[in-house]
Amino acid sequence: MTTSPPLARRTDERALAALQREHGPALFGFLLGLTHGDRQRAEDLVQETLVRAWQHPEALASDHDSMRPWLFTVGRRLAIDARRARRSRPSEVTAEVLDHSPVPVDLAERSATELDVRRAVRALRTEHREVLVQVYFRGRSVAEASTELGIPEGTVKSRTHYALRALRTVLPGYGAGADRRAGRGAA
Repeated sequence: MTTSPPLARRTDERALAALQREHGPALFGFLLGLTHGDRQRAEDLVQETLVRAWQHPEALASDHDSMRPWLFTVGRRLAIDARRARRSRPSEVTAEVLDHSPVPVDLAERSATELDVRRAVRALRTEHREVLVQVYFRGRSVAEASTELGIPEGTVKSRTHYALRALRTVLPGYGAGADRRAGRGAA
C-alpha cells in the first residue's frame, strides 16, 4: 500500500495551476495519442498526472529546465498501467454486442434432431427414401435425380411429395401447424 505525503508537503495550488496552464494542452495531446483518440481517457490521465504532481512537490522543486518530460513520463506510465488493468479483466459486453452476436448452436439438440430425421427416413419405403437422398441430401435437381435413379421426372416429383408428407406425420414440428408457426403457411 502506498502512502501519500502529509498535507503540508503538497504542491502549492498556484504552482499547480501554472503547471496545468503551461503544460496541460500538450500533455492532453500526448495522452490523446496514447489512448487512440479517447478524449475521456486522455482527460482522466491528465487529471491523474496533475494529482501526482500535487502529491510530489519535490518534482517541481528540481533544477530541470521544464517539467514537461516529468509530466509526460508520469502520464505515459499511467496510460500503460490503465491499459494493462483494462486488459487483465474480462471485456465489458454491451447489449448491442449481444444483439449482433451469433446464436450458439445447441449441439445436443441438433444431434437429437439428426437422429430423429435419420430414423424417420429409414422408415420410408425404399423408393421414397432413394428420391429424398438424391434431391435433399445430395442436392440434385429433379432431372439429375431422374437420370440417377432411371425413373421419369414426374415420378421423382410425386415420390418426393409423398415422402415429405410421410415425414411430416412422423417428425414433430413438420406438420401443417409448424408451417403456419414458422410463417410459411400450409400450401
